[in-house]
Amino acid sequence: MSKIEFYFDLGSPYSFLGFHRIQQIAEQHQAEMIWKPMLLGGVFKATGNNSPMAVPAKARYSMIDLQRWAKLWHIPVQMNPYFPINTLMLMRLLTAVQLYQPAHFQRVLTALFDAMFAQPRNLNDVTELMNLAQELGFEVTQVQAWLEDEKVKSELKAVTQEAIDRGVFGAPTWFVADEMYWGVDHLHFVEAAL
Repeated sequence: MSKIEFYFDLGSPYSFLGFHRIQQIAEQHQAEMIWKPMLLGGVFKATGNNSPMAVPAKARYSMIDLQRWAKLWHIPVQMNPYFPINTLMLMRLLTAVQLYQPAHFQRVLTALFDAMFAQPRNLNDVTELMNLAQELGFEVTQVQAWLEDEKVKSELKAVTQEAIDRGVFGAPTWFVADEMYWGVDHLHFVEAAL
C-alpha cells in the first residue's frame, strides 16, 4: 500500500483545504495517511520563510485563491476572524491525542480544523479551547496535563525538526516515496505519484 505523509499546522488555511482533499485522494488510490502535525512557526524560523499573510498583497490574493480551491473541491472554508491564532496549544493537544488516544485522532483533527476554518472559533482563548475539548469528550484536567506533558512537547518538536531536515518550508506539505510536494496546487503531482 502506498503511503502519504502529511505535514501540517492547524493555523494554515491551505492545510485545511489540503486535509480534506488529501483524504479523498488517499481513498481513491487506497493509500495510507501518515499524519505529521508540526509547528509551522518553527519551520518558518528555521527556513527564513514567512506566512503569506505577512505580505499585504499576497494576503489579499490568498483570500481569493482559497475560495477558488474551495469552490473547485466543494470544501467550504471561512477565514477565521481571530486569525492569526497561536497554534502551539492546539498542536500539542493534537499531538497528545495522536500519542495517547490514537483511535480519536481523526475525529479530533477534523474538529480542530473545523473550529479554525469551517465554523471559526476564537482558539486564541484558552477557555474556548477547553470548551471545545470538553465537547470532544475530554476532561479539562486531562487536556491541561497533556499541554504540559514533556513527551508531547518533545514529540511535536521532533516532528517539526524532522520536517525541517526533510526540506519542508511551509504547509501543507506531502511526501510520497520520499518525494516532496508543497501546496494544494501540487496535489495533482501527488495523485500522479500514487
